[in-house]
Amino acid sequence: MKIRVLILLLFTVTPLFSQVTQQSYNLFQAKEWSKDISLFRSKAFLYNDVLGISTKVQKFSVIPLAASSSGELTTLLYQSDELDKEGMVLGFYGSFWNDEGVTYQGYGFKHLERKRVIAFLEKIDIAMEENKDFLKGDSDNNNIYFQFDDMQVLIYHDGGFKLRIFWNTFDSTWENLAYERTKRRFERRIK
Repeated sequence: MKIRVLILLLFTVTPLFSQVTQQSYNLFQAKEWSKDISLFRSKAFLYNDVLGISTKVQKFSVIPLAASSSGELTTLLYQSDELDKEGMVLGFYGSFWNDEGVTYQGYGFKHLERKRVIAFLEKIDIAMEENKDFLKGDSDNNNIYFQFDDMQVLIYHDGGFKLRIFWNTFDSTWENLAYERTKRRFERRIK
């Protein structure tokens, strides 16, 4: 009987006295991610960090290209004819824990202007093409990697090509289907 009361008190009283602090700007309660949420959050990033704050009314468009099935990476295309700017935003999402052990979902955006997007996609394509026999030779055990800007890219084959993109504290999986969809939609929409 004493053990039951002790267990009951442990689960009812302890949460009442726990302190939870949110120590990072981009952290919040864990939830499922989608292209819609990335679209919503990326707009502030674009006008604050990429296009620039302006007292003049400026026009720009943001189009979600693809989201990985893991929900860890979303790609968006942006264009501003008035500012003569276009490129891609990579939306990264991941799980974090605070000091009290509470799980949060964090996010961050990586901007690539048009020429850098083209170079990034070409480097991935060339790496996969030149190393496809090696990667398929021992599935999931043979890997290749390289750095692009401040991102590290790891590529392996596990029933299909998979990419892991490491950026800041994020480790996001980019399946080949989402990668190919991003590339195809980017090429179709960009000038």
